[in-house]
Amino acid sequence: MAIFIDENTRLVVQGITGRDGSFHTTQMIDYGTQVVAGVTPGKSGQSFAGPKGEKVPIFNSMDAAVAATSANTSVIYVPPAFAAGAIMEAADAGIRLIVAITEGVPVLDMARVHAFARDKGARVLGPNCPGLISPGKCKVGILPGQIVTQGPVGVISRSGTLTYEAVYHLTNAEIGQTTCVGIGGDPLIGTTFVDCLEAFARDPETKAVVMIGEIGGTDEQEAASYVREHVRLPVVGFIAGQTAPPDRRMGHAGAIISGSAGTAVEKMAAFEAAGIQVAKRPAEIAELVAAELDR
Repeated sequence: MAIFIDENTRLVVQGITGRDGSFHTTQMIDYGTQVVAGVTPGKSGQSFAGPKGEKVPIFNSMDAAVAATSANTSVIYVPPAFAAGAIMEAADAGIRLIVAITEGVPVLDMARVHAFARDKGARVLGPNCPGLISPGKCKVGILPGQIVTQGPVGVISRSGTLTYEAVYHLTNAEIGQTTCVGIGGDPLIGTTFVDCLEAFARDPETKAVVMIGEIGGTDEQEAASYVREHVRLPVVGFIAGQTAPPDRRMGHAGAIISGSAGTAVEKMAAFEAAGIQVAKRPAEIAELVAAELDR
């Protein structure tokens, strides 16, 4: 099985005619994702040409796209100034999973968006995230499909590029994945480590989880507490930023250290206290997962 997306996902691409939207739409269609519509205001009646001659209809609004195609998922490739409006439009149209790829969305905008989406019963992934992929079933976002393979390991990460590296090492070690989820690195995100852990724990095909965190905030500590109290699957963790110099601004917008709570040392200690195996380097993740699966 998979979490959040699978072969039944019906996807709308918001911003399908832009540079990033059109490029990644082609990649998603090529992977096998059911891209059923695109939305670009002012371009209703036109269509997007897929890699094998597919014609994806374009609509002016999410209401029209959902009514015509019964879409249940959307992905956002619009500029930061318009991303919040696009997310709320999708939620208002009845979309249940909204994947916000856009980086640089103002935090105040997202505070309003997350409250609105919750009221509408929609899940937001991101913003500033690479999306997610269920190998062999569906890809929504920008994760490269060629590095994944089907298998028993769920992957959750705050970092896009570290997601790619961890998955690459897993696949090279012949350890496949159920779903790989990039939750995003902004201070306010819609789907957390705990949300993903809860979903993976309910998935009968997920036998282990990889959790990749980074300095800043306390999301990893909250996830560690959840693992200790609720998760019976083996979990392998990695924290990026172990060598980050003090008082240096770097990393994602959410990589803000306040006191000792956001440091790599504190997060790794929380993981270890919860029984999570901690990799010191990304290359060690696959080795630790293999050992857990062999137990």
